[in-house]
Amino acid sequence: MSDDSRAPPLFRCITEPLALPKIATAPYRRPVLTEERGGGRPVLVLPGMASGDKSTALLRNSLAAAGYKPWAGGLGRNLTISPVKFRNLELRLLEMVGVERQHAIILGWSLGGFYARVLAQRHPAKVAMVATLGTPFSGHRKANHAWRIYEMLANHKVDAPPLPDDPAIKPAMHTIAFWSPVDGIVSPSSARGTDEERDEAIALPFRHFELGCSRRAVKQVVEALNERVALIEDA
Repeated sequence: MSDDSRAPPLFRCITEPLALPKIATAPYRRPVLTEERGGGRPVLVLPGMASGDKSTALLRNSLAAAGYKPWAGGLGRNLTISPVKFRNLELRLLEMVGVERQHAIILGWSLGGFYARVLAQRHPAKVAMVATLGTPFSGHRKANHAWRIYEMLANHKVDAPPLPDDPAIKPAMHTIAFWSPVDGIVSPSSARGTDEERDEAIALPFRHFELGCSRRAVKQVVEALNERVALIEDA
C-alpha cells in the first residue's frame, strides 16, 4: 500500500489526547506575539472535527495581535461536512469581505480545511490566500484515524460527502498546506498534498491536535502568513 492509504502508526495516535488540555484552555491563553504585519487583512478561521470556535481562540487572538482581523467560522460544533453549514460559511465569507473591504485569507484546521479549500474554489474573487492545518485533502479518504468516527456521526460515507466539489483541486489563489510528519491522526502525505494540489507545503513538527493550539505551532503559522501577506494584491 502507498503512504496515502495508510493511517499513522498507532503509537502516535494514542499520544494525541495529550494535547486536548491545550485545546480546552485556548480561550484563556495569552496570544502568541509575532511581528505585526497583518495590515488589517481579514482571516476566516475554521475549526477541526468535533470542535468549535473556542478551539481556535489562541490562533485567532494571535492573528489579531499580528495585525490581522480574524473572524470565527460560526459553524457551531464542526462534526461532518454539511451543505447547510457550507452555505452559512459562504454567507460568512461574503459578509466578512464586505465589512473589511479586503480579500480574505481562509485558514482551516483538519476538517475545517475541507471547507476552506472549497470556499476558495467557489469564491476566487473573494479569497486572497487559503491555508490548511493537517487537512487530509489529498489521496485516500481513509488515510487517517478519524474516518470511522466521522461515518458514525454523518449520514454519508467519508468518501461520498454531500458536496460535489473535490477538495484536492488547487484553488486559484496561493494555497498552503501545513502538515506534520508526526501527525497521529492524518497521514502526512494526505495533508501535504502534491505539487499540483497546493503551492507550498510547510512541515510543522507537532501532533495533529496541536497544530492550531500549540504556542510553537501557532507562532510558525502566523509567521508563515506574515511572510506572504505582503505579496497579496487585491484586484
